[in-house]
Amino acid sequence: MTQNSARSVPDLVPAAEPEREDLFASAAAYGVGEIHIKSDPSSQLHAIIAIHSTRLGPATGGCRCRPYPSTAAAIEDALRLARGMSYKAAFASLPCGGGKAVLIRPDRIRNREAYFESFGEFIESLGGRYVTAVDSGTNTADMDIIARRTRHVLSASREKGGSGNPSPCTARGVRMAIEVAVADVLQRNNLEGIHVAIQGAGHVGYALARELHERGAQLTVTDTHSDHMLRCSDEFGARLVSPDLIYDVDCDVFSPCALGAVINDATVKRFNTRIIAGAANNQLQDERHGQLLQQRGILYLPDYVINAGGMIHVLYDNPEQRELQLATMINTLTGLLSRSRKSGVPPFHQADLMAEEILGLAHVD
Repeated sequence: MTQNSARSVPDLVPAAEPEREDLFASAAAYGVGEIHIKSDPSSQLHAIIAIHSTRLGPATGGCRCRPYPSTAAAIEDALRLARGMSYKAAFASLPCGGGKAVLIRPDRIRNREAYFESFGEFIESLGGRYVTAVDSGTNTADMDIIARRTRHVLSASREKGGSGNPSPCTARGVRMAIEVAVADVLQRNNLEGIHVAIQGAGHVGYALARELHERGAQLTVTDTHSDHMLRCSDEFGARLVSPDLIYDVDCDVFSPCALGAVINDATVKRFNTRIIAGAANNQLQDERHGQLLQQRGILYLPDYVINAGGMIHVLYDNPEQRELQLATMINTLTGLLSRSRKSGVPPFHQADLMAEEILGLAHVD
């Protein structure tokens, strides 16, 4: 009996070990030092908070709430997003670090108040190391609920003393970045007649469409929600295409404003554009896809360099200070493009090197 028990132990250990090693290996690959998990069956909450860096201030990043195919996929998303938030804050000279919350949304949230109150308690338990905000699948009303349980929350509604919806400021920063790219690549000092294909017409995509339309750009828009598309058609005269055809649109600028990893093996050869610049986080599925864009002569503006407007909005109440920070972001972008040309290093890789220099990190290959 003792011999049988002894033999069974090695059989059990390897089954658990790869999962543990994969988790730590993934965290190390993204430079994330902390992963916090909460499961609360009574509220249906399954939440992950990844903290990448607190070097410049508390780890700050939005709360993403969406279904995931697996817990591993949710953790991977949190890790990637947390690193991106650190780099974003560093590049935009913001007084915060990088973190991200991912909530694995159930098919139906039975009680949204209980759900987000539980998440607020989770944030509070971290003692201020992480500060949350609006992201995909959440809104200012959710932030108001979270604020009942913790003060470490941004972008609550104005009625509750918060900064309100950050999407217009994010869109404004992306539009300013597109102007820089158009001047750099197309030698144009305005957006009149510039054709922009926008993937995703939700909060940020819609606001970006408005910004571009007001400056004379021609728009092609897609979204998985037909009402979002129709709104852009009705208000901005946008041409509409189905989501699977947006990558083939002949345009000057392709602007991803939905979810990440849209630049991948299946799409990288389909782009018919000179510039890629959008608000979505983690647009490259892998670094090699950025290299492939470079080889095709497509300028890719790193997402975390140009989508910091939302963070700027929630961190600064003063409109003049917001404009100053947006100008700083654009000046940094201009410096990045200049440095990239001189070094011969693609902008997406040069941006990583510059951010890691600010954060005191060695580049992670």
